[in-house]
Amino acid sequence: MLLNTLLLALRSIRRNLLRSFLTILGIVIGVSAVITMVTLGNGATLAIQNQISGLGTNLLQVRPGQRMMGGGGGGAPAFKEADAQAIATQIGGIAAVAPEARSGGTLVANGRNWNSSFIGSSNNWLITGNWKIAQGREFSNDELTAGAAVCLIGETVRRELFGSRAALGEQLRVKQMSCTIVGLLASKGQGAFGNDQDDVVLLPINTLQRRITGNTRVNTLLVSMMDGSDPERVKAGITQLLRERRKLAQGEDDNFNVLDTKQLADTLSGTTKVLTTLLGAVAAVSLLVGGIGIMNIMLVSVTERTREIGLRLAIGAMEREVLLQFLIEAVVLAALGGVIGIVLATGASILLSGVMDVPYVFNPMVNLVSFLFSAGIGVLFGYFPARRAAQLDPIEALRHE
Repeated sequence: MLLNTLLLALRSIRRNLLRSFLTILGIVIGVSAVITMVTLGNGATLAIQNQISGLGTNLLQVRPGQRMMGGGGGGAPAFKEADAQAIATQIGGIAAVAPEARSGGTLVANGRNWNSSFIGSSNNWLITGNWKIAQGREFSNDELTAGAAVCLIGETVRRELFGSRAALGEQLRVKQMSCTIVGLLASKGQGAFGNDQDDVVLLPINTLQRRITGNTRVNTLLVSMMDGSDPERVKAGITQLLRERRKLAQGEDDNFNVLDTKQLADTLSGTTKVLTTLLGAVAAVSLLVGGIGIMNIMLVSVTERTREIGLRLAIGAMEREVLLQFLIEAVVLAALGGVIGIVLATGASILLSGVMDVPYVFNPMVNLVSFLFSAGIGVLFGYFPARRAAQLDPIEALRHE
């Protein structure tokens, strides 16, 4: 009986193909919108996590001032290179510590010039930032101690200044100082905040301080923790040590901040997930609109087929059989809309992921829930027209014109 009822429902749908397509259009749009929004949101979340992890593994960033991000030093004193050495030797669970001093200006090489950032640090900077050397070598101990005129450059600097020429061993003028390129950094691409991570020149910290900035200030301490280390314990140890070294009295506020990049990634990912859920919920409203469209068309169908329903009831069809026929017809329409919506959403998600430069993350649960929800919409909004058809009086139905 169920098979016969399904065949009758399909025959009725085929009878008015255009009307059936327009009926399920709301379901198609709703399902595709929900899946696309959630898929892109998941991709954006993964992209943020990958970009934050690109800053470093288990990384803590210690900066002067009380603001976490961006130039919040104010009148707070800068760090010294000795602060990095103290953290490395006195705090447990530390894999590497790198002092970082920054500057910026014009680079000149190969008859070209380019504005870029200069970073002064040690070889530990490569460890804390997950940097790899594509060609060449890192600094030697003698070069670091003596503040030698050597440097490592990022892929963007290499491309802009040397093009297709080999850069290793060439001279690079950094402001008024000329240095030898001893290494090329492997490309890391765009950073978590839209910056080009490859647009950088790495110098020994003593070289930057003596020949470019003219001071011994350190802007940031980069602390990479060992796997399995307790971030809160390490942060507490660093805070206590720096308070002692900066001679802060008890009750006095810290004039520095410690940022855990993992917490930053979790915060940004949480925000993205909330926005994804909100957009998905807004898109799901169109599913309800599609359900109302199905109910409207089913009511019209009941009116058009009143004589047919009366004839079936008159020759012995049960009310539940008529109810099941119209209910299955509504569910088939909604489920068909769900399938088409899933196909469209997959194509749209793959296309938009490439445009937005975020990874495509297939989520089978979202697709399954969207399909079941669309079928549920068919049951919910198809029941009333089906019940109305089943309760028709056979005699009155046969008299209907």
